[in-house]
Amino acid sequence: MTATPAGTTPAGTTSAGRLLAAIADVGRAPSGGYERFAWTTHDLALREWFAAEADARGLTVVTDRAGNQWAWWGDPDADGPGVVTGSHLDSVPGGGAFDGPLGVASAFAALDALRAAGVRPARPLGIVNFSDEEGARFGLACLGSRAVTGTVPADRLLALRDGAGDSLADVLDRVGRAGSGDPTAGFGPAHYGRDEEALARVGVFVELHVEQGRYLADLPPGEEAPVAVGAAIWPHGRWRVDLVGEANHAGTTPLAHRHDPMLDLSRLVTDVRSAAEHAGALATLAKVQVEPNGVNAIPSRVRAWIDARADQESTVRSVLTHLSSSSAPDGSGAGWELVQESWTPATVFDPVLAARLADVVGRPGSDLPAPVIGTGAGHDAGILAAAGVPTAMLFVRNPTGISHSPAELAEEADCDAGVRALTAVLADLLTVGESR
Repeated sequence: MTATPAGTTPAGTTSAGRLLAAIADVGRAPSGGYERFAWTTHDLALREWFAAEADARGLTVVTDRAGNQWAWWGDPDADGPGVVTGSHLDSVPGGGAFDGPLGVASAFAALDALRAAGVRPARPLGIVNFSDEEGARFGLACLGSRAVTGTVPADRLLALRDGAGDSLADVLDRVGRAGSGDPTAGFGPAHYGRDEEALARVGVFVELHVEQGRYLADLPPGEEAPVAVGAAIWPHGRWRVDLVGEANHAGTTPLAHRHDPMLDLSRLVTDVRSAAEHAGALATLAKVQVEPNGVNAIPSRVRAWIDARADQESTVRSVLTHLSSSSAPDGSGAGWELVQESWTPATVFDPVLAARLADVVGRPGSDLPAPVIGTGAGHDAGILAAAGVPTAMLFVRNPTGISHSPAELAEEADCDAGVRALTAVLADLLTVGESR
Protein backbone atom coordinates (compact mmCIF):
# COMPACT_ATOMS: atom_id res chain seq x y z
CA MET A 1 0.00 0.00 0.00
CA THR A 2 1.30 3.46 -0.86
CA ALA A 3 1.25 6.07 1.88
CA THR A 4 -0.08 9.54 1.26
CA PRO A 5 2.94 11.88 1.44
CA ALA A 6 3.31 13.52 4.82
CA GLY A 7 2.23 17.12 5.16
CA THR A 8 -0.27 17.17 2.26
CA THR A 9 -3.52 17.82 4.08
CA PRO A 10 -6.51 18.46 1.76
CA ALA A 11 -8.55 21.56 2.48
CA GLY A 12 -11.19 20.91 5.14
CA THR A 13 -9.46 17.77 6.41
CA THR A 14 -7.31 17.57 9.53
CA SER A 15 -3.98 15.79 9.37
CA ALA A 16 -5.40 12.89 11.39
CA GLY A 17 -8.47 12.88 9.15
CA ARG A 18 -6.34 12.65 6.03
CA LEU A 19 -4.47 9.67 7.45
CA LEU A 20 -7.71 7.92 8.41
CA ALA A 21 -9.13 8.63 4.94
CA ALA A 22 -6.16 6.80 3.39
CA ILE A 23 -7.24 3.54 5.06
CA ALA A 24 -11.00 4.12 5.03
CA ASP A 25 -11.64 1.36 2.47
CA VAL A 26 -9.44 -1.31 4.06
CA GLY A 27 -11.60 -4.03 5.56
CA ARG A 28 -14.88 -2.17 5.04
CA ALA A 29 -17.84 -4.48 5.61
CA PRO A 30 -21.31 -4.27 3.98
CA SER A 31 -22.64 -2.97 7.32
CA GLY A 32 -20.46 0.13 6.94
CA GLY A 33 -18.26 -1.07 9.78
CA TYR A 34 -14.92 -2.85 9.57
CA GLU A 35 -13.66 -6.43 9.59
CA ARG A 36 -9.96 -5.89 10.29
CA PHE A 37 -8.92 -9.06 12.08
CA ALA A 38 -5.36 -9.86 13.14
CA TRP A 39 -3.02 -11.28 10.51
CA THR A 40 -5.65 -11.32 7.75
CA THR A 41 -5.03 -9.64 4.39
CA HIS A 42 -6.75 -6.51 5.71
CA ASP A 43 -4.54 -6.37 8.77
CA LEU A 44 -1.41 -6.96 6.71
CA ALA A 45 -2.43 -4.11 4.39
CA LEU A 46 -2.76 -1.83 7.41
CA ARG A 47 0.68 -2.90 8.64
CA GLU A 48 2.08 -1.99 5.22
CA TRP A 49 0.36 1.40 5.46
CA PHE A 50 1.92 1.97 8.91
CA ALA A 51 5.39 1.09 7.61
CA ALA A 52 4.93 3.32 4.56
CA GLU A 53 3.82 6.32 6.65
CA ALA A 54 6.84 5.79 8.90
CA ASP A 55 9.15 5.53 5.90
CA ALA A 56 7.70 8.73 4.42
CA ARG A 57 8.82 10.49 7.61
CA GLY A 58 12.25 8.89 7.74
CA LEU A 59 11.41 6.80 10.81
CA THR A 60 13.01 3.46 11.62
CA VAL A 61 10.48 0.60 11.81
CA VAL A 62 11.12 -2.35 14.11
CA THR A 63 8.89 -5.41 14.57
CA ASP A 64 9.17 -6.92 18.04
CA ARG A 65 8.90 -10.58 19.04
CA ALA A 66 5.13 -10.23 19.45
CA GLY A 67 4.59 -8.75 15.99
CA ASN A 68 3.96 -5.19 17.22
CA GLN A 69 5.32 -2.45 14.94
CA TRP A 70 7.41 0.41 16.35
CA ALA A 71 8.42 3.47 14.30
CA TRP A 72 11.21 5.53 15.86
CA TRP A 73 12.31 9.14 15.47
CA GLY A 74 15.76 8.92 17.00
CA ASP A 75 17.69 5.93 18.34
CA PRO A 76 15.95 4.38 21.38
CA ASP A 77 18.90 2.09 22.09
CA ALA A 78 21.51 4.85 22.15
CA ASP A 79 19.43 7.75 23.47
CA GLY A 80 16.46 6.08 25.18
CA PRO A 81 14.31 5.07 26.78
CA GLY A 82 11.93 7.11 24.70
CA VAL A 83 8.42 8.52 24.69
CA VAL A 84 5.95 6.29 22.81
CA THR A 85 2.45 6.94 21.51
CA GLY A 86 0.09 5.04 19.22
CA SER A 87 -2.61 2.41 19.49
CA HIS A 88 -3.86 -0.40 17.21
CA LEU A 89 -5.34 -0.87 13.72
CA ASP A 90 -7.42 -4.07 14.05
CA SER A 91 -11.16 -4.04 14.74
CA VAL A 92 -14.01 -5.98 16.28
CA PRO A 93 -16.56 -7.47 13.86
CA GLY A 94 -18.47 -4.53 12.40
CA GLY A 95 -16.32 -2.05 14.30
CA GLY A 96 -16.02 1.68 13.79
CA ALA A 97 -13.38 3.75 12.05
CA PHE A 98 -11.88 5.42 15.14
CA ASP A 99 -11.30 2.75 17.80
CA GLY A 100 -7.54 2.26 17.50
CA PRO A 101 -6.78 3.94 14.15
CA LEU A 102 -7.46 7.41 15.59
CA GLY A 103 -4.60 6.90 18.04
CA VAL A 104 -2.18 5.77 15.33
CA ALA A 105 -3.17 8.52 12.88
CA SER A 106 -2.98 11.16 15.62
CA ALA A 107 0.49 9.93 16.56
CA PHE A 108 1.80 10.53 13.03
CA ALA A 109 0.00 13.88 12.89
CA ALA A 110 1.47 14.95 16.24
CA LEU A 111 4.97 14.02 15.07
CA ASP A 112 4.42 16.17 11.97
CA ALA A 113 3.29 19.05 14.17
CA LEU A 114 6.34 18.73 16.44
CA ARG A 115 8.67 18.85 13.46
CA ALA A 116 6.80 21.79 11.95
CA ALA A 117 7.20 23.65 15.26
CA GLY A 118 10.95 22.99 15.23
CA VAL A 119 10.90 20.76 18.33
CA ARG A 120 14.15 18.89 18.80
CA PRO A 121 13.40 16.12 21.29
CA ALA A 122 15.84 15.35 24.07
CA ARG A 123 15.05 11.67 23.66
CA PRO A 124 13.51 9.40 21.00
CA LEU A 125 9.85 9.41 20.02
CA GLY A 126 8.20 6.13 19.05
CA ILE A 127 4.88 5.35 17.37
CA VAL A 128 3.46 1.87 17.95
CA ASN A 129 0.87 -0.29 16.23
CA PHE A 130 -0.05 -3.06 18.66
CA SER A 131 -1.19 -6.30 17.02
CA ASP A 132 -4.58 -7.90 17.76
CA GLU A 133 -5.77 -5.48 20.45
CA GLU A 134 -9.43 -6.36 19.99
CA GLY A 135 -8.99 -10.13 20.26
CA ALA A 136 -11.61 -10.65 17.56
CA ARG A 137 -9.78 -13.50 15.85
CA PHE A 138 -8.23 -15.52 18.69
CA GLY A 139 -10.53 -14.55 21.55
CA LEU A 140 -8.03 -12.77 23.81
CA ALA A 141 -7.92 -8.98 23.85
CA CYS A 142 -4.64 -7.01 23.85
CA LEU A 143 -2.84 -10.06 22.56
CA GLY A 144 0.17 -8.18 21.17
CA SER A 145 0.78 -6.13 24.32
CA ARG A 146 0.22 -9.17 26.56
CA ALA A 147 2.78 -11.08 24.52
CA VAL A 148 5.50 -8.42 24.44
CA THR A 149 5.21 -7.83 28.20
CA GLY A 150 5.01 -11.54 29.00
CA THR A 151 1.73 -11.03 30.86
CA VAL A 152 0.48 -14.28 29.31
CA PRO A 153 2.95 -17.11 28.54
CA ALA A 154 3.84 -17.38 24.86
CA ASP A 155 2.94 -21.07 24.64
CA ARG A 156 -0.61 -20.33 25.77
CA LEU A 157 -0.95 -17.52 23.23
CA LEU A 158 0.45 -19.59 20.36
CA ALA A 159 -2.05 -22.36 21.13
CA LEU A 160 -5.06 -20.03 20.76
CA ARG A 161 -7.24 -20.91 17.78
CA ASP A 162 -9.48 -18.86 15.54
CA GLY A 163 -12.93 -19.79 14.27
CA ALA A 164 -11.43 -21.83 11.44
CA GLY A 165 -9.38 -23.91 13.87
CA ASP A 166 -6.03 -22.35 12.95
CA SER A 167 -3.68 -21.74 15.88
CA LEU A 168 -1.85 -18.46 16.29
CA ALA A 169 1.39 -20.40 15.81
CA ASP A 170 0.17 -21.72 12.44
CA VAL A 171 -0.98 -18.28 11.32
CA LEU A 172 2.28 -16.57 12.28
CA ASP A 173 4.27 -19.29 10.54
CA ARG A 174 2.32 -18.70 7.31
CA VAL A 175 2.72 -14.92 7.63
CA GLY A 176 6.44 -15.28 8.15
CA ARG A 177 6.89 -17.63 5.19
CA ALA A 178 4.89 -15.22 3.02
CA GLY A 179 7.45 -12.52 3.71
CA SER A 180 5.44 -10.33 6.07
CA GLY A 181 6.92 -9.23 9.37
CA ASP A 182 10.61 -8.73 9.92
CA PRO A 183 12.57 -12.00 10.24
CA THR A 184 15.69 -10.10 11.30
CA ALA A 185 13.83 -8.98 14.42
CA GLY A 186 13.22 -12.61 15.39
CA PHE A 187 9.51 -12.30 14.67
CA GLY A 188 7.67 -15.59 14.21
CA PRO A 189 6.30 -18.46 16.29
CA ALA A 190 9.76 -19.76 17.22
CA HIS A 191 10.67 -16.49 18.98
CA TYR A 192 7.21 -15.19 19.86
CA GLY A 193 6.74 -13.72 23.32
CA ARG A 194 8.16 -11.27 25.82
CA ASP A 195 10.67 -8.88 24.28
CA GLU A 196 13.02 -7.31 26.81
CA GLU A 197 14.70 -5.10 24.21
CA ALA A 198 11.40 -3.64 23.01
CA LEU A 199 10.25 -2.91 26.56
CA ALA A 200 13.57 -1.31 27.51
CA ARG A 201 13.04 1.28 24.78
CA VAL A 202 9.79 2.56 26.33
CA GLY A 203 10.23 5.21 29.02
CA VAL A 204 6.63 6.43 28.97
CA PHE A 205 3.57 5.54 26.87
CA VAL A 206 0.65 7.81 25.98
CA GLU A 207 -2.30 6.32 24.08
CA LEU A 208 -4.90 8.55 22.43
CA HIS A 209 -8.28 6.90 21.88
CA VAL A 210 -11.81 7.84 20.93
CA GLU A 211 -14.00 7.93 24.05
CA GLN A 212 -16.22 4.84 24.27
CA GLY A 213 -18.98 6.55 26.18
CA ARG A 214 -20.66 9.93 26.63
CA TYR A 215 -18.83 11.58 29.53
CA LEU A 216 -17.33 14.35 27.38
CA ALA A 217 -20.42 14.70 25.20
CA ASP A 218 -22.64 15.21 28.27
CA LEU A 219 -20.55 17.81 30.09
CA PRO A 220 -22.71 20.84 31.01
CA PRO A 221 -22.30 24.24 29.34
CA GLY A 222 -19.26 26.06 30.59
CA GLU A 223 -17.42 22.82 31.37
CA GLU A 224 -17.08 21.50 27.81
CA ALA A 225 -13.89 19.70 26.85
CA PRO A 226 -13.04 17.85 23.62
CA VAL A 227 -10.28 15.80 25.30
CA ALA A 228 -10.00 14.03 28.66
CA VAL A 229 -7.14 12.29 30.44
CA GLY A 230 -7.51 8.67 31.54
CA ALA A 231 -7.37 7.84 35.25
CA ALA A 232 -7.97 4.09 35.31
CA ILE A 233 -9.33 1.04 33.49
CA TRP A 234 -12.02 -0.97 35.24
CA PRO A 235 -11.33 -4.60 36.12
CA HIS A 236 -12.82 -6.92 33.52
CA GLY A 237 -12.77 -10.50 32.30
CA ARG A 238 -14.23 -13.08 29.95
CA TRP A 239 -15.73 -16.44 30.84
CA ARG A 240 -16.87 -19.41 28.75
CA VAL A 241 -19.90 -21.59 29.41
CA ASP A 242 -20.32 -24.98 27.67
CA LEU A 243 -23.90 -26.19 27.32
CA VAL A 244 -24.15 -29.86 26.34
CA GLY A 245 -27.21 -31.31 24.64
CA GLU A 246 -28.06 -34.24 22.38
CA ALA A 247 -27.98 -33.94 18.60
CA ASN A 248 -31.16 -35.15 16.94
CA HIS A 249 -33.49 -34.55 14.02
CA ALA A 250 -35.55 -31.35 14.23
CA GLY A 251 -38.44 -32.87 12.29
CA THR A 252 -38.86 -36.20 14.05
CA THR A 253 -37.90 -35.73 17.71
CA PRO A 254 -40.85 -34.97 20.03
CA LEU A 255 -40.39 -31.90 22.22
CA ALA A 256 -40.61 -33.98 25.38
CA HIS A 257 -37.73 -36.19 24.21
CA ARG A 258 -35.33 -33.38 23.35
CA HIS A 259 -32.24 -32.23 25.20
CA ASP A 260 -31.81 -28.88 23.50
CA PRO A 261 -28.96 -26.70 24.82
CA MET A 262 -30.47 -23.66 23.11
CA LEU A 263 -33.06 -23.60 25.89
CA ASP A 264 -30.24 -23.47 28.40
CA LEU A 265 -28.69 -20.66 26.40
CA SER A 266 -31.89 -18.62 26.57
CA ARG A 267 -31.92 -18.94 30.36
CA LEU A 268 -28.22 -18.07 30.55
CA VAL A 269 -28.82 -14.85 28.59
CA THR A 270 -31.45 -13.66 31.04
CA ASP A 271 -29.39 -14.81 34.02
CA VAL A 272 -26.42 -12.76 32.85
CA ARG A 273 -28.58 -9.65 32.57
CA SER A 274 -30.15 -10.31 35.98
CA ALA A 275 -26.76 -10.90 37.61
CA ALA A 276 -25.41 -7.64 36.19
CA GLU A 277 -28.42 -5.66 37.38
CA HIS A 278 -28.21 -7.25 40.82
CA ALA A 279 -24.51 -6.41 41.19
CA GLY A 280 -24.58 -2.98 39.55
CA ALA A 281 -22.12 -4.12 36.88
CA LEU A 282 -21.93 -4.47 33.11
CA ALA A 283 -22.17 -8.01 31.74
CA THR A 284 -22.74 -9.13 28.17
CA LEU A 285 -23.32 -12.41 26.39
CA ALA A 286 -22.66 -11.64 22.73
CA LYS A 287 -20.63 -14.50 21.29
CA VAL A 288 -22.06 -17.98 20.71
CA GLN A 289 -20.94 -21.12 18.87
CA VAL A 290 -23.52 -23.78 18.04
CA GLU A 291 -22.75 -27.37 17.00
CA PRO A 292 -23.58 -28.63 14.44
CA ASN A 293 -25.30 -25.32 13.59
CA GLY A 294 -27.79 -26.79 11.15
CA VAL A 295 -31.27 -25.41 10.65
CA ASN A 296 -32.87 -28.86 10.86
CA ALA A 297 -30.73 -30.31 13.66
CA ILE A 298 -31.10 -30.04 17.42
CA PRO A 299 -27.71 -28.83 18.67
CA SER A 300 -25.35 -31.14 20.48
CA ARG A 301 -23.45 -28.31 22.12
CA VAL A 302 -23.61 -24.55 22.58
CA ARG A 303 -20.60 -22.56 23.72
CA ALA A 304 -21.17 -19.01 24.97
CA TRP A 305 -18.87 -16.25 26.20
CA ILE A 306 -19.61 -13.72 28.93
CA ASP A 307 -17.89 -10.35 29.32
CA ALA A 308 -18.18 -8.71 32.75
CA ARG A 309 -16.87 -5.33 33.96
CA ALA A 310 -17.34 -2.89 36.83
CA ASP A 311 -15.47 -0.16 38.63
CA GLN A 312 -14.59 -2.56 41.47
CA GLU A 313 -13.33 -6.16 41.29
CA SER A 314 -15.74 -7.20 44.05
CA THR A 315 -18.64 -6.05 41.88
CA VAL A 316 -17.48 -8.18 38.95
CA ARG A 317 -17.01 -11.17 41.26
CA SER A 318 -20.55 -10.65 42.52
CA VAL A 319 -21.82 -11.22 38.97
CA LEU A 320 -19.94 -14.51 38.78
CA THR A 321 -21.16 -15.64 42.20
CA HIS A 322 -24.74 -14.92 41.18
CA LEU A 323 -24.35 -16.94 37.97
CA SER A 324 -22.60 -19.84 39.67
CA SER A 325 -25.39 -20.17 42.21
CA SER A 326 -28.39 -19.47 39.97
CA SER A 327 -30.94 -22.24 39.45
CA ALA A 328 -33.46 -23.08 36.80
CA PRO A 329 -36.97 -21.63 37.16
CA ASP A 330 -38.15 -24.94 38.68
CA GLY A 331 -35.40 -24.80 41.30
CA SER A 332 -33.28 -27.50 39.69
CA GLY A 333 -29.65 -27.13 38.66
CA ALA A 334 -26.47 -26.15 40.46
CA GLY A 335 -25.72 -22.96 38.60
CA TRP A 336 -23.58 -22.27 35.59
CA GLU A 337 -20.05 -23.65 35.31
CA LEU A 338 -17.88 -20.71 34.28
CA VAL A 339 -14.44 -21.18 32.73
CA GLN A 340 -12.30 -18.06 33.03
CA GLU A 341 -10.49 -17.27 29.78
CA SER A 342 -9.07 -13.87 30.70
CA TRP A 343 -8.94 -11.52 33.64
CA THR A 344 -7.51 -8.02 33.86
CA PRO A 345 -7.49 -6.39 37.29
CA ALA A 346 -8.14 -2.68 37.75
CA THR A 347 -5.39 -0.58 36.20
CA VAL A 348 -4.72 2.82 37.72
CA PHE A 349 -2.60 5.03 35.48
CA ASP A 350 0.28 6.97 37.03
CA PRO A 351 -1.67 9.67 38.96
CA VAL A 352 1.21 12.16 38.89
CA LEU A 353 1.56 11.75 35.13
CA ALA A 354 -2.24 12.01 34.66
CA ALA A 355 -2.37 15.26 36.63
CA ARG A 356 0.55 16.63 34.65
CA LEU A 357 -1.16 15.79 31.35
CA ALA A 358 -4.47 17.29 32.53
CA ASP A 359 -2.67 20.60 33.13
CA VAL A 360 -0.87 20.44 29.77
CA VAL A 361 -4.07 19.65 27.84
CA GLY A 362 -6.42 21.97 29.75
CA ARG A 363 -9.88 23.04 28.56
CA PRO A 364 -10.52 25.47 25.72
CA GLY A 365 -11.16 29.02 26.94
CA SER A 366 -10.49 28.12 30.55
CA ASP A 367 -7.67 27.79 33.06
CA LEU A 368 -9.17 24.52 34.27
CA PRO A 369 -7.31 21.25 33.67
CA ALA A 370 -8.74 18.66 31.31
CA PRO A 371 -11.20 16.20 32.89
CA VAL A 372 -9.64 13.03 34.32
CA ILE A 373 -11.92 10.02 33.82
CA GLY A 374 -12.01 6.25 34.16
CA THR A 375 -13.11 3.78 31.48
CA GLY A 376 -14.69 0.36 31.32
CA ALA A 377 -12.92 -0.49 28.06
CA GLY A 378 -9.61 -2.36 27.99
CA HIS A 379 -6.59 -0.95 26.17
CA ASP A 380 -2.98 -1.81 25.44
CA ALA A 381 -2.11 1.11 27.73
CA GLY A 382 -3.53 -0.89 30.61
CA ILE A 383 -1.32 -3.88 29.84
CA LEU A 384 1.80 -1.71 29.70
CA ALA A 385 0.84 0.09 32.91
CA ALA A 386 0.43 -3.24 34.71
CA ALA A 387 3.90 -4.20 33.45
CA GLY A 388 5.43 -1.17 35.15
CA VAL A 389 5.59 1.31 32.26
CA PRO A 390 4.56 4.89 33.21
CA THR A 391 1.40 5.20 31.14
CA ALA A 392 -1.35 7.70 30.38
CA MET A 393 -4.34 7.97 28.06
CA LEU A 394 -6.12 10.75 26.22
CA PHE A 395 -9.77 10.38 25.17
CA VAL A 396 -11.32 12.33 22.29
CA ARG A 397 -15.00 13.26 22.53
CA ASN A 398 -17.50 10.93 20.85
CA PRO A 399 -20.86 12.69 20.31
CA THR A 400 -22.74 9.44 19.78
CA GLY A 401 -21.24 7.71 22.81
CA ILE A 402 -21.27 4.55 20.67
CA SER A 403 -18.28 2.33 19.99
CA HIS A 404 -17.62 -1.08 18.40
CA SER A 405 -20.18 -0.01 15.80
CA PRO A 406 -20.29 1.95 12.53
CA ALA A 407 -22.00 4.72 14.54
CA GLU A 408 -18.76 5.38 16.44
CA LEU A 409 -17.71 8.97 15.77
CA ALA A 410 -15.23 11.71 16.51
CA GLU A 411 -15.96 15.07 14.88
CA GLU A 412 -13.22 16.61 12.72
CA ALA A 413 -12.76 19.54 15.11
CA ASP A 414 -12.40 17.18 18.06
CA CYS A 415 -9.89 15.01 16.18
CA ASP A 416 -7.91 18.17 15.55
CA ALA A 417 -8.15 19.06 19.25
CA GLY A 418 -6.91 15.57 20.06
CA VAL A 419 -3.87 16.03 17.84
CA ARG A 420 -3.13 19.39 19.46
CA ALA A 421 -3.45 17.84 22.91
CA LEU A 422 -1.21 14.91 22.02
CA THR A 423 1.33 17.26 20.43
CA ALA A 424 1.48 19.38 23.59
CA VAL A 425 1.81 16.29 25.79
CA LEU A 426 4.60 14.82 23.66
CA ALA A 427 6.45 18.14 23.53
CA ASP A 428 6.30 18.33 27.32
CA LEU A 429 7.49 14.75 27.82
CA LEU A 430 10.17 14.88 25.15
CA THR A 431 11.78 18.07 26.43
CA VAL A 432 11.31 17.65 30.19
CA GLY A 433 11.68 13.88 30.39
CA GLU A 434 9.89 11.18 32.34
CA SER A 435 12.09 8.19 33.13
CA ARG A 436 11.08 4.71 34.21
